[in-house]
Amino acid sequence: MRILLVGAGGVGSAVVPIAARRDFFEHIVVADSQRSRAARAVAAVDDPRFTAVTLDAADRAQVVAALREHRCDVLFNAVDPRFTMPLFEAALEAGAHYLDMAMSLSKPHPSRPYAEPGVKLGDEQFARDGEWRAKGRLALVGMGVEPGLADVFARYAADHLFSSIDEVGVRDGSNLVVEGYDFAPTFSIWTTIEECLNPPVVWEDGRWRTTEPFSEPEVFDFPAGIGPVECVNVEHEEVLLVPRWIPARRVTFKYGLGEEFIGVLKTLHKLGLDSAEKIRVGGAEVAPRDLVAASLPDPATLGDRMHGKTCAGTWVKGTGKDGRPREVYLYHVVDNAWSMREYGAQAVVWQTAIHPVVALELVANGAWKGSGVLGPEAFDAVPFLHLLHEYGSPWDIRETPRQAA
Repeated sequence: MRILLVGAGGVGSAVVPIAARRDFFEHIVVADSQRSRAARAVAAVDDPRFTAVTLDAADRAQVVAALREHRCDVLFNAVDPRFTMPLFEAALEAGAHYLDMAMSLSKPHPSRPYAEPGVKLGDEQFARDGEWRAKGRLALVGMGVEPGLADVFARYAADHLFSSIDEVGVRDGSNLVVEGYDFAPTFSIWTTIEECLNPPVVWEDGRWRTTEPFSEPEVFDFPAGIGPVECVNVEHEEVLLVPRWIPARRVTFKYGLGEEFIGVLKTLHKLGLDSAEKIRVGGAEVAPRDLVAASLPDPATLGDRMHGKTCAGTWVKGTGKDGRPREVYLYHVVDNAWSMREYGAQAVVWQTAIHPVVALELVANGAWKGSGVLGPEAFDAVPFLHLLHEYGSPWDIRETPRQAA
């Protein structure tokens, strides 16, 4: 397998040392608009199977040319979701397989944004499913940690733990602290603004509906010493992916953001600083959201200042295989001290990076195969979860005790 990895930011740079420990691929070309950033990621592993190149992710023709020049049969998209469609289309044109961690962007309903979805996350990609099938190529979408591992957990629960599912609820929380900053997001602020300020989507009783940002707060008790964290509704791909393959009455995504973080996001929105549309400032044109991102520290550089753990997981409630009520939380925890010591990557970006590498290894060895636009739920979860253990990154299940009759 020859891979074009587009993006050498936090997640892309974390992919390199993870993949370097595996032998399922022949070569990985690390591409970034800043060649110096790609070169740093490659130099960190000193492995001849990696090379660095300059690439504009928005230039479809340039991406097609790079895929062909380097004879890559997979495009691994590790940039933010505004570049999803150019990369997705370039892979299709070049006849390569494709993997991303964030699907094509949504657009709110023009008149009822907090009641009905408009263009949903991934709609543009799923509309092209027939073209991918006709070419016999796989576009594996939403294959990070959330979405990604969370969807694998849902598939595992549906196949092995439940006879029917009432709710699949992805719950993400942490106790991470970044020392020395009043406000320092641990993941891309561009993506965080996009998913947190858009109308969240909920799947309920056979249809998608939307709600207000940060709605339906609940306190979720996270494992591994993280403890109770208030979580709120956030727009996320799992809600658009899970119902396509797994029967469930309700699907939700709630994120533990914290009151201060929510307050900052609301202020950015009030000031129009969340906009991705360019405005003229003096002699330059700049998107306010890009300015916000440029003014904050790069999340990839925060690892030495961070401490704590992050938890991604899928809470499932329904009827177990024995016909009795069942409730479980399948989860994956990363300790920042461990990920920094072992890989030199902070916990959040490392947790996002490992799962697409595992998925690509399953595609390479034939354990996962298919064509068309598919989410992680379309594949057998067991090989993935076994391989995740082999990578040295175990997952676990917390069972809620059943009530006495």
